[in-house]
Amino acid sequence: MKPFAILRTWLTWRGKDPLTQPSACVNDTGTAKGRGVYALRDFHDGEVVEACPVVSLATPYEKLPGEIQNIVFQWVWLENSPVIQAVALGYGSLYNSDNPSNMRYEIDRPARIMRFIDVRHNYANEELTVNYSGCKGAAASDTNWWFSGKSITPIFSANNE
Repeated sequence: MKPFAILRTWLTWRGKDPLTQPSACVNDTGTAKGRGVYALRDFHDGEVVEACPVVSLATPYEKLPGEIQNIVFQWVWLENSPVIQAVALGYGSLYNSDNPSNMRYEIDRPARIMRFIDVRHNYANEELTVNYSGCKGAAASDTNWWFSGKSITPIFSANNE
């Protein structure tokens, strides 16, 4: 297998505000999920938890190694052109999925970042999650298509089972 090609690396901040380290840490979830990202302080509805620079990949999704397929986000999808995937740096590609999740994400193409935004009050020591199946980064979805497409049974928090 050829190594996947990096289209561009967006390590230069193009936003208005400086990037700061999020108030979060990676820890064992104590479940089959393995690791998760946990809040080190309370976050409030609408607060940006993290803004992550991205690395975009020109290799088609199907040709990416399986480990990379599990952490990329769809970055650009234009009619009559290939889909471009991106790996979010920081904790962006480490957040576990929940449905509904306690964060949503949005893509800021001009700034070349992904923002992870709290959708309800999250308390310190609570796992921070996104919804892998959420349309355009939404916190909730009617289906779990991301997992179905990979033949994976999702593991959701006790509150969402």
